[in-house]
Amino acid sequence: MFRRKVSFALPLAVAANLLTLVPTLAQEFKPATPPKRIAIRAGQLIDGKSDKSLDNVLILIEGDKILSVTAGGSAPAGVETLDLSKFTVLPGLIDVHTHVLLNGDITAEDYDKQLLKDSIPYRAILAARNARIALDHGFTAIRDLETEGAMYADVDVKKAINNGEVPGPRMQVATRALTPTGMYGPLGYSWEITIPQGVQYADGVDGVRKAVREQIMYGADWIKYYSDRRYHFEADGVLHSMVNFTDEEAKAIVDEAHRLGHKVAAHAIGGDGIAAALRAGVDTIEHGDGLTEPLMDEMIKKGTVWVPTVLVGAYVAPGRGGNWAKMVDLEKVAFQKAHKKGVKIALGTDVGGSDWRDINQAREFQYYVDYGMAPMEAIQTGTSNAAEVLGWADKLGTIEPGKWADIVAVPGDPLKNIKELQNVKFVMKSGVVHKNEK
Repeated sequence: MFRRKVSFALPLAVAANLLTLVPTLAQEFKPATPPKRIAIRAGQLIDGKSDKSLDNVLILIEGDKILSVTAGGSAPAGVETLDLSKFTVLPGLIDVHTHVLLNGDITAEDYDKQLLKDSIPYRAILAARNARIALDHGFTAIRDLETEGAMYADVDVKKAINNGEVPGPRMQVATRALTPTGMYGPLGYSWEITIPQGVQYADGVDGVRKAVREQIMYGADWIKYYSDRRYHFEADGVLHSMVNFTDEEAKAIVDEAHRLGHKVAAHAIGGDGIAAALRAGVDTIEHGDGLTEPLMDEMIKKGTVWVPTVLVGAYVAPGRGGNWAKMVDLEKVAFQKAHKKGVKIALGTDVGGSDWRDINQAREFQYYVDYGMAPMEAIQTGTSNAAEVLGWADKLGTIEPGKWADIVAVPGDPLKNIKELQNVKFVMKSGVVHKNEK
């Protein structure tokens, strides 16, 4: 008689698989740990957007974001409270022109030594140190505008910070700046020797478009190009310059970057270089010493932001000589006129051109006040205005519900003495305290 053979292998296998799912299912249905809540009691709050400061404010933070901002108010039961009642609390500061891979650039010898004698890995180590310096100074976000010969190492520094491997600010990076062939250093070496270049050379409309695509492929958030060089005064008293790219090339750089969803910053110091950059449609003018009133009007019309970087000009002028001291004085006059006209200004220092260890980036705020800005206006250049440049106005630059919990504090009142911003004692980024010397 035929007997049906019964196998228990399949049911047993199914049962075994179900048993292995039990821990997984238990983990899936396990209640998630709620994000940590922290309260900050601010003695005085400068929120980055208001015309006046507020006294005695409670900032409630949940995870990496600000949950509420309440005048007076009490912290919920069981919530850790950080007492900054004797301090002025502000949004994390933002510097939109830095070079973490550069450490001083007064002379050609300073620059060439870093490119020709220091390896890119060594420079990246120093860049991580510099990022920590920026964070300690209260800058929780920066735009790093080119690596000066260190290729795409700024992308690596940004990645290490984002992954929590090293402390530092949030970063947007520009990788390698662009110039036409032969218009940036190091120069003057034997043609028989191939040496590292401080920028990426690109020529012609097709060449610059390819360079933009390449930089974005390797991680550039911004594209930067050098609009001019050879700054000089002529009989009209205007600071002139030699323009690097043809109008067709410059416009191709901007068009291609914008087409791919990225913004463009132009190094433009002389009036000719600034005018060329504005014709191309750039998003920010960097340095801009030679701004004239017609150029300011054009910037207002186009919505172009000026990043003056006063700090670096004053820092390098004594060592470089020539027209540099006169250019610093000229920029002061330009700043006063641009501010009066209503040109949008965002804080940038060009730190890296100055040695990171020599001077606090927040010195830039002091220049703006010395040049005629009200302290609150100056603070907003390095908070809400700078956040707009980065495209992060919905995430940082002000202290209000829904923004990232990037918060700093100083012991005095920067509305009375802007120098207080050079004495940051408390730094929080994404709800995590990085510095607390209160």
